[in-house]
Amino acid sequence: MDENTLLSILKANKLMRYREEITAFENALMELAENPNSKYLRELHLVLDDKCQHQEVMFGLIHFLESFDVKEQLQAFIDVIPSLATSAPEWTKLLHNRILNDELAYLLYQDMLNSIDSLKRDTVNRLLTGMAQQCQPVNT
Repeated sequence: MDENTLLSILKANKLMRYREEITAFENALMELAENPNSKYLRELHLVLDDKCQHQEVMFGLIHFLESFDVKEQLQAFIDVIPSLATSAPEWTKLLHNRILNDELAYLLYQDMLNSIDSLKRDTVNRLLTGMAQQCQPVNT
């Protein structure tokens, strides 16, 4: 199958409500992984959805995204971050955590953030501020 068809299958089955949707998602992802193409990284990020009922299967997509060149993957993430933060805020936070815990990705991400537009920068700042607030201990 061609990449556009496989992407359509991922999008149509991303909620994974039924066994058939899980199987279709896994098969499409496996087929895309056989011939990875960074041209589709932006669209692949946008498949992430917080309403997905089988997060362990969606982690396959996370691992696939992370298999690409770090700079290409980060650029695609930055490009879609305003949309992704709205449609999948939890997955967006998870990706941020993974970036922050990988020294190479963190340094590159930090450098790339210096050259992004204000909408994306504001989105990243808001997300990171929210994540930091969640990590702070509560005074009792």
